[in-house]
Amino acid sequence: MAKKEFLFLQGLAGPFFSLLGAALEASGNGVHRINFNGGDKLYWKLPGAIDYRSNLDKWPRFLARVLARRRITDILLFGDCRPLHSVAIEVASRLGVKVHVFEEGYVRPDFVTLEAGGVNGHSGLSRSPDHYLEAARALPPLSDFPPVPSSFNRRAKEDLAYNIASLLMTPLFPGYRTHRPWHILTEYAGWALRLAKRPAERRRSNATFDQLKADGRPYFVFPLQLDCDYQIRVHSHFQGMQDAIETVLDSFARNAPANALLVVKGHPLDNGLVNWEKRTLAVAARLGISDRLLFLESVDIDSLVCNAVGLVTVNSTTGTLSLRCGVPTIVLGDAVYDMPRITDQKGLDAFWCAPTAPELPVFEAFRRVLIDRCLINGGYFSDQGLSMLVKGALRRLEMHEPKTSVVRLPTPVRVPQVAPLVARG
Repeated sequence: MAKKEFLFLQGLAGPFFSLLGAALEASGNGVHRINFNGGDKLYWKLPGAIDYRSNLDKWPRFLARVLARRRITDILLFGDCRPLHSVAIEVASRLGVKVHVFEEGYVRPDFVTLEAGGVNGHSGLSRSPDHYLEAARALPPLSDFPPVPSSFNRRAKEDLAYNIASLLMTPLFPGYRTHRPWHILTEYAGWALRLAKRPAERRRSNATFDQLKADGRPYFVFPLQLDCDYQIRVHSHFQGMQDAIETVLDSFARNAPANALLVVKGHPLDNGLVNWEKRTLAVAARLGISDRLLFLESVDIDSLVCNAVGLVTVNSTTGTLSLRCGVPTIVLGDAVYDMPRITDQKGLDAFWCAPTAPELPVFEAFRRVLIDRCLINGGYFSDQGLSMLVKGALRRLEMHEPKTSVVRLPTPVRVPQVAPLVARG
């Protein structure tokens, strides 16, 4: 008999879920899949997948039937806030099926998150520094992790193939609605324009960064996040990045030392449909701090962050970089690394004049436990990274019990009651 029965839902565009499914099957487990659009169908190479053609309203009952008929023990998915996945987690929790959530790594680069139950604001990780200090005592010292190759071009090509397949097979999946706020053709138009502007963007950013280094004044960094990201939409109180920009710049204008600068860093994966530089500079002009604010699109993020006097973030993983460098960091949303003795807890207005540096032994204990419990050394966008990721995920998923337990679930979704179903051979 199979060790476990794994059901794959949506993954990141690319071959990872199919490769992991093949590895789980070769290891003696049962492997199942539900496709929701043509992109899912394109990248799943194993037999026996189910095409779900209906809408979100009928999804809970359909999923409950699949879980019962196929005796599913574990669900695998990427991102726990997509509507389809949020419902799936609620259904699974009621039926006693384990859920394993993949995400981009809490610590980047070179790591991917795999956590039981939920990630980010839905994570079951402790927020107690004492917990990590105690748990780390039982762990061996961290070994050196080699850099994991990653290709932006590969990511772009796989995303393009996924979305073209989704468009071409739209008639096969009439009920599917994307979780993204933009139509994919609109997004690609934005990307085409941004890529055309990228050489000039880099030259301008390099000149601005050189100006910053020559200036000599202390500076804070505020890295922008994707406006459509669930980290903003679900795991913060902000309505969007515009709201966050206005909050941070207003607080800086009222409270920061007169000689301090604020550097706002654009997100490398922003689609360019919103001109965040223009918007940020407009807010700075209205607040009278144009001479104290710089905007950078492309820059060596390590050098920028590690030489700052402080970093302000909603909940970006850039915060783990600043903490490793010993840079005082304040979190305005919900982040797994936001806790006493690691991040500043005094509030944004007080942060500018008296930022609290992390206690590095506490952060290193947190990082060691994180890597042991819910991070895998590997990546999605190179053959080497995928090979490492599949091996690490296989090892984690075949453990008898997950090392973390979820304590918070996404917003509950009512699941229709279904009669018990008999598994079919």
